[in-house]
Amino acid sequence: MHHLSIAELAKGLRAKTFSSVELTEHFLQRIKRLDGEFNSFVTVTEQEALAQAKAADAARAAGKDTPLLGVPIAHKDIFCTQGVRTSCGSRMLENFVPPYDATIVDNYQQAGAVVLGKLNMDEFAMGSSNETSYFGAVKNPWDTRCVPGGSSGGSAAAVAARLTPGATASDTGGSIRQPASHCGLTGLKPTYGRVSRYGMIAFASSLDQAGVLTHSALDAAIMLNTLVSFDPLDSTSVDAPLEDYTADLGRDVAGMTIGVPQEYFGDGLNVEVAAKVQEAIDEFAKMGANIKEISLPHSELAVPAYYVIAPAECSANLSRFDGVRYGYRCDNPKDLEDLYKRSRCEAFGDEVIRRILVGTYALSAGYFDAYYKKAQQVRRLIKQDFDQAFADVDVIMGPTCPSPAFKLGAKGTDPVAMYLEDIYTIATNLAGLPGLSIPCGLVENKPVGLQLIGPAFAEQRLLGLAHQFQNTTDFHTLTAPGLE
Repeated sequence: MHHLSIAELAKGLRAKTFSSVELTEHFLQRIKRLDGEFNSFVTVTEQEALAQAKAADAARAAGKDTPLLGVPIAHKDIFCTQGVRTSCGSRMLENFVPPYDATIVDNYQQAGAVVLGKLNMDEFAMGSSNETSYFGAVKNPWDTRCVPGGSSGGSAAAVAARLTPGATASDTGGSIRQPASHCGLTGLKPTYGRVSRYGMIAFASSLDQAGVLTHSALDAAIMLNTLVSFDPLDSTSVDAPLEDYTADLGRDVAGMTIGVPQEYFGDGLNVEVAAKVQEAIDEFAKMGANIKEISLPHSELAVPAYYVIAPAECSANLSRFDGVRYGYRCDNPKDLEDLYKRSRCEAFGDEVIRRILVGTYALSAGYFDAYYKKAQQVRRLIKQDFDQAFADVDVIMGPTCPSPAFKLGAKGTDPVAMYLEDIYTIATNLAGLPGLSIPCGLVENKPVGLQLIGPAFAEQRLLGLAHQFQNTTDFHTLTAPGLE
């Protein structure tokens, strides 16, 4: 059953080939048997999942039928789940049990999905390798000596290892698309504001966006239909008409114009990765698309701008974790200052502390204009580059990552090298645009991803193109070697 797609599982449940309880028990047993090797789950909600599965079977017997009714999924541990620990991969929230559900968690609950548990992640979503988690590094099912990508590494590893058919994730600078590339998955980051952020623990509020990781574009579309909703509880939620993202997956590629940024194929890109990406773009040309070289001239400024803006917002958002109201508190503080200092130093990891310090400096008096304001001005230039490009092309394509998955520990002592892992994904977040990564081949027996970027609210266009590519290739069906 674990080799079936979400669409196939829904069909099997509808035909009563198996029950949701049988399906859920199958995945729970698989998690117990295999996840010790990958460390993708922080919390497995076995009893809750079985209760949800029984309720889904009863609802189906009573005549209810929705696409995700009785289908197991799992949530990244950044989304609040009522009564279930939500740690954000940090010691700071190791024992935090929220009194409410995030909006997207509630959306899936209302749709009848079964939640298998909470997935590991880089601490407070800060990282590109899932090595900063307080609960230990996640390992890539394609090669357990390698990282799965981050910060949604637990989500990616769990789906790639077929411990769950699909998972929620979040993307601040590439944290869905980069792990999708490293683990051979379809990973979608929607347009900023398309998905509610209520109940998602904030890293950088103007960049964070929830999305999904699945095996195929069809499965991503099915999950996206439930993920998307207008939410009055989120001031950045866009009140736009809801779409059926599965409705136009068969769209004709012929006549569409694909832009290929010259800046994405320069120094730093692995030669073999470049070749696989080019082969994928050539496949779209065979389907009748027009390929056009374009320029995004401010691309090289995306990483430095991001690593001013994101830490600044992180500094503000994480100031609430002070050992007073909730979260970790140090033992026997001497006074209030000692309480603040020790609680934060003992509970935050090195990468989180590094970003708080950088962000606080960038926001401080005398440096705000020189750093934060300037970074926001650069951000506007990056957005203008995309606006100009989309006046001439329908979608932009290029590599998701500069190389296949790297070895665990290889970049842990070099923050700049780690930050450059997101060099092709960060600009999409700065511009608030939708981005999608799909597998397009193997290099060194590890997956590589093709990134598709669209104008705002063009998720359906991206999914349609990805679906057509997946109809003519089989990269999305490959399973990591050694997996049963």
